[in-house]
Amino acid sequence: MTDEDRNGWSAARLTGAVWRKSSLSGELGNCVEVADLTTGEVAVRNSRHPEGAALVFTPAEWVAFVGGVVQGEFGPRP
Repeated sequence: MTDEDRNGWSAARLTGAVWRKSSLSGELGNCVEVADLTTGEVAVRNSRHPEGAALVFTPAEWVAFVGGVVQGEFGPRP
């Protein structure tokens, strides 16, 4: 991660970020968007509030999170 912790910054402050969302999100805009940053980090924002706060993850944090999603660790609890 860079020397500056950018978690909680307005997503608009992450200059150069190209946001993308899942093709499964539908037309309602109810989704999470991600952007690969030039630092190698990955930013996440709420598509309903594109100027709102973003979370910024290191590459290792992002790999761990996506791995957990793939393994079903973050699905709904019964």
